[in-house]
Amino acid sequence: SLRDGSFSHSGTHPWPYKYVSLMTWFPSFPHISLTSMEWHNMMQSKRLDFFLIPATVFTTVTLLIDPLLLFCILRNQSFRQETRYLLLANTLLSDALFLVFNLANLSSNAANLEMHFTVCEVITVTTMTTYCSSVLTVTLMVIDTFLAVRWPLRYNQILPPSRAIKLIGFVWAVAALYPLILLVVMEVSEKGIPQRLKVCVVLITLGSLGNNVKVPLYIYINSWVIVCMVLIFYCYIRLYTITKSSGIWSSRYSRARLTLLAHALMLLMYFVPGLIYTAQLGLFDKNVTFKVWLNTVNLSVLMLLPRACAPYLYGLRYRSLLDFFGLNKPRAITPIT
Repeated sequence: SLRDGSFSHSGTHPWPYKYVSLMTWFPSFPHISLTSMEWHNMMQSKRLDFFLIPATVFTTVTLLIDPLLLFCILRNQSFRQETRYLLLANTLLSDALFLVFNLANLSSNAANLEMHFTVCEVITVTTMTTYCSSVLTVTLMVIDTFLAVRWPLRYNQILPPSRAIKLIGFVWAVAALYPLILLVVMEVSEKGIPQRLKVCVVLITLGSLGNNVKVPLYIYINSWVIVCMVLIFYCYIRLYTITKSSGIWSSRYSRARLTLLAHALMLLMYFVPGLIYTAQLGLFDKNVTFKVWLNTVNLSVLMLLPRACAPYLYGLRYRSLLDFFGLNKPRAITPIT
């Protein structure tokens, strides 16, 4: 029956007008409309809208501190003259934009609000761009640390703030390149016919594209993931070989080991959701129930975890930022008698 989400009908019981209009409004993209309806019914039957609660918590926790750190960096001229703070600011900005659009999309889906396909396209492009920008900038932060340790005297010449700003612009250009190409492809394929979707899911939007578009997208995302991971592994291995003679790794619980562990965990949390996403895209037509569950958990929890931790592990570990907020209390000095 139509009540439980099936689409069968007989000649004596025609479809309600609501379902007839779906097929007449979207003749160019019937597949994406039906897939959206199927996902909506699955999410309603499994009560997956409750995942909006952790998504809201993670987003709120992050947006409480991200704007403060951004304001601190952009307001203070000394911070704007250091590459590491510029890269941190771009990471925080990318994360904040991703969280805002992601939460707006999840809230719309949970509230059963139909969304125009053009709006869903914009959300798709924005979330892909901001996610890629975050990952690329985090990679640049690792490279920046390597350059500062490897060539401390020439560091300001190799990566001055002016060059860092150009790198940030390049990151946004690279991050937005393929999503904008996808937007053009979708607009051309849509042929200007208006349509509304029961749920807006980026995976559905991308999965509705033909293999001639999905395969290059799959190669594009995985190529950048491989490049970033190779650069990160190379920089960390080189950092270890350069600094191992200094004795900072001798203690099991040394600051260097704990810092490396924290950064490795953060990088893992940034990259794993993207890999899950590409795997889902490659298996788009397999096991709908598992796919809906995995996509919901990925968007509501896994993709938000690193963004909730980033302001505290990346931002508040800088003593100068702690001083700006008055959180870095000086240690008491015991006088020598």
